[in-house]
Amino acid sequence: MKNLLDALILGIVEGVTEFLPISSTGHLILAGDLIDFSHPGRDVFYVAIQTGAMLAVVWEYRARFFSVDLRLWRNLAVAFVPAAVIGLLAGSLIKAYLFRPVPVALAFIIGGLIILWVDREHEAPRIQSTAQMTWLDALKVGFAQCFALIPGTSRSGATIIGGMLFGLSRRAATEFSFFLAVPTLIAAGAYDAWKNRNLLALADTWMWLVGLAVSFISAFVVIRWLIRYVATHDFRWFAWYRIAFGIVVLLTAWFGWVSWTGL
Repeated sequence: MKNLLDALILGIVEGVTEFLPISSTGHLILAGDLIDFSHPGRDVFYVAIQTGAMLAVVWEYRARFFSVDLRLWRNLAVAFVPAAVIGLLAGSLIKAYLFRPVPVALAFIIGGLIILWVDREHEAPRIQSTAQMTWLDALKVGFAQCFALIPGTSRSGATIIGGMLFGLSRRAATEFSFFLAVPTLIAAGAYDAWKNRNLLALADTWMWLVGLAVSFISAFVVIRWLIRYVATHDFRWFAWYRIAFGIVVLLTAWFGWVSWTGL
């Protein structure tokens, strides 16, 4: 029962944070530590439940994904490549040196400051919708996504803010971040599942199903809310949240109030 309750909690955390610029991985790791989620397949589970959030994107934008939109698929393929290559080359080094409380907290804080700066400078975007994006625009966003390999940075934050920096409107940057999650999360989930297949057990089926289902539902709600939100708001509240959250992690780690064993 504890594993099912943990899966429920972590599924909500994943679904709520995956598409907000606040780092789903950072929140999952920290939440897992707080509830003492010590399952042997913990790291695989974290990646796997992202599939639920990804499926929420596919469902919400099913008309785009299942139409013959070659421009969209070309842009997604181009944007996917940079992070895939760098992740394969440097993934083990990143996990070895950056999955620690201080680097994660600093990534939260620095990311928040960057969001404040980009949001303030974001005026008269040249691209109003994803349909206007060229392959070069997509490639630029793809390189921005590479920063998400740093835990605590946020994949959605890197792609949304990177897109805005390169001339996309808030809505276009947000929607393209949603779309890019599909190939990125499929690849990450499949790679981690195969690499850690010895940790997969039939007995954990219900835990996985609960995590996937809850992340799908919560992500679906957030996706619909966020698109309406960016139509009339900026991202400064997310930036201040990141900064405050990063400071809390630094203080709890420094004074030993919380033992962040997952990092």
